[in-house]
Amino acid sequence: MRYRLAALGAILIIAGSLLAFLVQGSGGVEVREARWRTAEGAVMSGLLYRPPGLEAGRRAPAVLLSHGYINTREMQSPFAIELARRGFVVLAMDMTGHGGSGGNVGAAGFGGPSALAHLRSLPFVDAGQIGLAGHSMGGGPVLAAARADPDAYRAVALVGSAPGLFGPPDEVRPDFPRNLNVVFGGLDEFSALMWRTPKGVDLPVSEKLKAVFGVASQVEPGRVYGDPALGTARRLDLPYVTHPWEHFSSGGVAPVVDWMQTQLEGEVHPLPPQDQVWFWKEIGTLLALVGAGVLLLGAFELALGLPWLSALRRSPEPAAAVRGTGGWLALGLTAVLPALTYLPFMKLGAVWFPSALFPQWVHNQLLAWALANTVLAILIALVLRRGRPVFSVDIVRSVLAAILSVGAVVLALTAVDRLLHVDFRFWVVGFRPLSADRFPIFLTYLPFWILHSVIVVRGLCALLAVDGAGRRMTYATAAAVMGGGFLVLAAVQYATLFTTGLLLTPTEPLNVIVALQFIPLLALVGIIAVFTWRRTNSYLPGALICALFLSWYVTSGTANHWSPDYPMTFPPAARDR
Repeated sequence: MRYRLAALGAILIIAGSLLAFLVQGSGGVEVREARWRTAEGAVMSGLLYRPPGLEAGRRAPAVLLSHGYINTREMQSPFAIELARRGFVVLAMDMTGHGGSGGNVGAAGFGGPSALAHLRSLPFVDAGQIGLAGHSMGGGPVLAAARADPDAYRAVALVGSAPGLFGPPDEVRPDFPRNLNVVFGGLDEFSALMWRTPKGVDLPVSEKLKAVFGVASQVEPGRVYGDPALGTARRLDLPYVTHPWEHFSSGGVAPVVDWMQTQLEGEVHPLPPQDQVWFWKEIGTLLALVGAGVLLLGAFELALGLPWLSALRRSPEPAAAVRGTGGWLALGLTAVLPALTYLPFMKLGAVWFPSALFPQWVHNQLLAWALANTVLAILIALVLRRGRPVFSVDIVRSVLAAILSVGAVVLALTAVDRLLHVDFRFWVVGFRPLSADRFPIFLTYLPFWILHSVIVVRGLCALLAVDGAGRRMTYATAAAVMGGGFLVLAAVQYATLFTTGLLLTPTEPLNVIVALQFIPLLALVGIIAVFTWRRTNSYLPGALICALFLSWYVTSGTANHWSPDYPMTFPPAARDR
């Protein structure tokens, strides 16, 4: 019986990862790891998609893809899959300071020039037929590559991005970059930053866009301006999507596929742009992501069966006969305060600049928010104290159980990454392996996440330890308390966006998007807390598990703004791009 959860998790991971692997290899495409170095020496990481039939000297057109800020190469898989299955060689890069690439954010032209040079050097790539495409800050490496070698590419697609942000201001002109497709969501949260218009739907009248298109009148979406032969072709596509939907929707992917098919020459498969299969890959990695959570719980169950950890297993002891008014009020505050304080404390954390010890700017902000809410959790416990719970505490065994539980997921993720080149993800939520240079960073941040998780999980377990509380209701309450506040925050922000065209806090687009990830992540924290407490009468194993996976998730998924090779921070004015 105790093997069931672990077995179910393993089945979901295997089935989901195989589905993702088969979809990204549609039509015989081979996906493999790519490594190269920048001129400055930073090691770069990418995924190379190679269509079949490129042996015996045959060459194919190619496209370089780049993700946006605090994302990784896997985020561009919808574009990569659809281009590769049409016959394009695709290199999906990790920008410098992101994913598996070294350096810090912005170093070496975001890694774009070296990525373009690497792509052009491949013997099966037609070096005269190369396109560049980037989402959001991914415009940085794309434009840097175009700037470094103006004759090395034929077409560019900027998705949710714009020229003039990551390079000289005089790049806002109709002859750079060559043959440009602007794909921008009508609900894009970064419209003011990118194109100086409050709303994405107003982009056609943007003076900046007109300057890029070389016209004086309103730009007409879908119309091709300029001359492709001269490199001055321009087209605006305006799908009615948000910024993170631009690379996760048919409306965002189709224009890029169409632009590359029309601007690059070579033997490719003329599939309609709307013929897309990438979403099935996301379904596969979603199954694997769910499987990872199930495996985590199953591995903890198995760990309790080991002779040297079996002493942890104890029946839970209720702290009170009924929850009472104070208990419900404490649960409500636990749900509401983290969401209410999220944007203010993230802004406060922005003054904590990256350094050798704390090199991740967004991670520093999240940690400031987490530590502030640790203090709030202590105050809630002191002011609304209920019956004092009797918890069991065994530090050594709890540490070992947590390491074994999280270690099982790490091993599973490492296996699918190495063998199948997929990870555990869905849309903005993604777990990827820690690179060697990020492991020390993970250890640096881990003690702070342990402090936060111990206080918060202990308080949650104390509030849930009510005599006669049903098991399912306890799990549901824990998930709702931990993730419900962020669900409401996101619902209010995006309801406002869809009704007015602006977020409720239009100057905070990045942090609002980051908040989306915390709905499922914090709900999982609640589930882990209940699962481990019910089996051990202790908050400690669950708290340690949550600290490990939160530190791992944020460290591997966000960006480095300081590195030994490039000890500098990215310019503050560009941090929200």
